[in-house]
Amino acid sequence: MALAIGSRSRDRGRLRPRLWMVFAAVGLGAFVLALLGLILVRVYDDQLIRDTEGELIAQGAVVAELYRTLLHEQRPGEGYGVARSSPWPFPVTDGSALRPILPMLRASNTRHPSAEDPPLASIPAEPHARAAGEALSPLLAEAARTTLAGIRVVDLQGVVVASSSTGVGATFAAREEVQRALRGEPFSLLRQRKPDPEDAPLDSLSRAADVRVTVALPVLEGERVWGVVVLSRTPPTFAKAVYADRWNLFATGLVVLGAVALMSLVAAALVVRPVRGLVLQTRAIAASAPSGFQPIARPVVEELAELSEALAGMATALRHRNQYIRSFAANVSHEFKTPLASIQGAVELLRESSERMSAEQRERFLANIDADARRLTRLVQRLLELGAADTLESTPAQAELAPLLASLVERARAEHLAVEVEGTPGALRVALPAEVLEAVLWQLLTNAQQHGGEDVRVRLAVEALEGGRRVQLSVRDNGRGISEFNRQRIFDAFFTTARDRGGTGMGLTIAQSMLRAFSASLELLPAEGTGAAFAVVAETSPVLPVQRK
Repeated sequence: MALAIGSRSRDRGRLRPRLWMVFAAVGLGAFVLALLGLILVRVYDDQLIRDTEGELIAQGAVVAELYRTLLHEQRPGEGYGVARSSPWPFPVTDGSALRPILPMLRASNTRHPSAEDPPLASIPAEPHARAAGEALSPLLAEAARTTLAGIRVVDLQGVVVASSSTGVGATFAAREEVQRALRGEPFSLLRQRKPDPEDAPLDSLSRAADVRVTVALPVLEGERVWGVVVLSRTPPTFAKAVYADRWNLFATGLVVLGAVALMSLVAAALVVRPVRGLVLQTRAIAASAPSGFQPIARPVVEELAELSEALAGMATALRHRNQYIRSFAANVSHEFKTPLASIQGAVELLRESSERMSAEQRERFLANIDADARRLTRLVQRLLELGAADTLESTPAQAELAPLLASLVERARAEHLAVEVEGTPGALRVALPAEVLEAVLWQLLTNAQQHGGEDVRVRLAVEALEGGRRVQLSVRDNGRGISEFNRQRIFDAFFTTARDRGGTGMGLTIAQSMLRAFSASLELLPAEGTGAAFAVVAETSPVLPVQRK
């Protein structure tokens, strides 16, 4: 039993996760996976748009350089174009000739209305720009067959001078992206697009997105703007991108599935295995097998460890209770059997030989019957008291020691028992009902008188323990004391050395049970010289303030 308690105390020192922690970890893991999935979808959607924007920027830079070269061939003159009025929107190192253009669009950006068919310009295109555009248009149409992008070049008035399809001579002057690019600022935006019904097949070249990426790049000659290249293209939808990348995503899904399976296995190891151990433990308890009285090994989860320890403790307590009941029943039957047998024998003798007995013999037999009946009555009364003590409910109570000890001294003096009180209780109180403490102390005093003889003297001492948190009330007499053999059995029920003087051996057992209900104890102190010494150890109670009216 001591080894089991020691192992349980060592197990309590181990760090184990709580059951709510396991479920919280599983739930958190599922939440994180779902969140990562949503983030992946969002990031992937953003990446599709940025990839499209980046491709259009790369194509636009090439077209802008081609258009600038063709325009140079037209010799437009030194003052051609307009001065760039907007600063470069991307970081540039001082003195560097680099002009990087970075993709910046996201799926959450504002979506502008879809672009209507541009109207024809009310003014003619600039002649030099028109000539360069005529040379560039066949190249744009050929490039659009591969890139699937719409490419247009506009002059300084916003008139289309080159196009990958149709629209030459139309005006883009009212569009925001063109206006900003004519000020020398590269600009990208998203426009709404109505998907075509035939865009549905996942393996088709058409893109079923409801948005279109538009990029406007200024054609720069030094710090002057010579025109604008406008490119637009529909990015692939998430579904089509997933379909195109389905094998890589399938492999990623297998990894995620493996992670979920691993989490499930970990949860099973943390919960299911200890629960199965608990089932086996309860079956072992039902079968009274020794394994049922030990907690399961390595339960991992704190609540399951506590439950297993509680089951083992309950099984041990039930086993001890069962052994106690068996021993108690055997002692009760023995205690009742002796006087009952004596009564039965006396009755049979009186029934068979009463006529031949003298009056003195009959009176002696009747006296024996009366004595045995009285002993049975005392045993029954003590058993009732023990049952009441075992089922005593602990309720908050306190008793002041000074008046209680004074009352005990007066009561003992009336019974011709000399009692001395050592120590000054003062206003000390104990967390016990006064009637319980008085009954226990009186039992110890009467035991001293019963076993010590008429000249026995008793000392009742009060001593504070643990800095005043507990108090010890010791009862010492100068009688014959208790032998070493009897000290081991002194608290056993029905054990007594004063059976001929009416002792039942139940007094100390009842006293222990009453004190146990209030977290107090009755102890046999080591012998000091002659006599016996017992101690009641109980918690102290704070002095309650007096309510003044």
